Amino acid sequence: MSGAERLRGAFPGDRTALIPYLTAGYPTLEGAARVGEAFLAAGGDVLEIGIPFSDPLADGPTVQDTTTRAIENGADLRYCLDLATRFSDRVPVVFLLYYNTIFARGAERFLDEAAGAGVSGLVIPDLPVDEAADFARMCEMRGVGFCPLIAPTSSDGRVEEAVALATGFVYCVSVAGVTGVREGLPPKAVELLRRVRAKAGVPVALGFGIGSPEDAAEAAAEADGVIIGSKLMRLVGEVGAEGAGEWLRGVREAVGAVEKAGGVDQKLA
Repeated sequence: MSGAERLRGAFPGDRTALIPYLTAGYPTLEGAARVGEAFLAAGGDVLEIGIPFSDPLADGPTVQDTTTRAIENGADLRYCLDLATRFSDRVPVVFLLYYNTIFARGAERFLDEAAGAGVSGLVIPDLPVDEAADFARMCEMRGVGFCPLIAPTSSDGRVEEAVALATGFVYCVSVAGVTGVREGLPPKAVELLRRVRAKAGVPVALGFGIGSPEDAAEAAAEADGVIIGSKLMRLVGEVGAEGAGEWLRGVREAVGAVEKAGGVDQKLA
């Protein structure tokens, strides 16, 4: 089974996948591994690992701060690949990274190393879908899922381009902005999910701004997966890995309650 197949398999259809994010190297090099363990223990189905980069243009203040700290801690790409191997035998691991990191390494070398570390998918915020076809093919050759992003402002044509390239999942961005906790699920998020799911042949996940169990439950009624990053990284800084994991466990319960109420059945209808 390829990494991309394994990643798609983490969205079984009868339940919503929970995808927690961590910044590699935050709060410390070893501390990031404890964060990952806490997230898996809380019910994470896929682990998204952010690769530190000096100019994370899609990220808000919380994740930018964790990235700066991770770079100061020495979280280079080799460390990130090693971190992925600590989890990739248990759950699919997705890297969120910027294309400069790939370009500096060389695309083929990077993909070979990522596949060797068991990385199942890639999310690359600064790689536009109209420039991604060649790289997506290289991913497919190595069994690594390509996971394009789609925003509420994306045209129908751009949505079609993105879903045609997607081999892992489609990452729906809830707002036209950067990452960060927001009050409630943005009103256009559900509309976007429905628009993308009508065209996509792979799972569709929602991220950017989900900051409460209630928001996650609302998203779970429409999405195949829910991605949570900034809230968790804020909690790691405030109450540590175990405290963040405890909060995530509450999200898992809230999402599960939606599933029992038939939210996912309605979603798949």
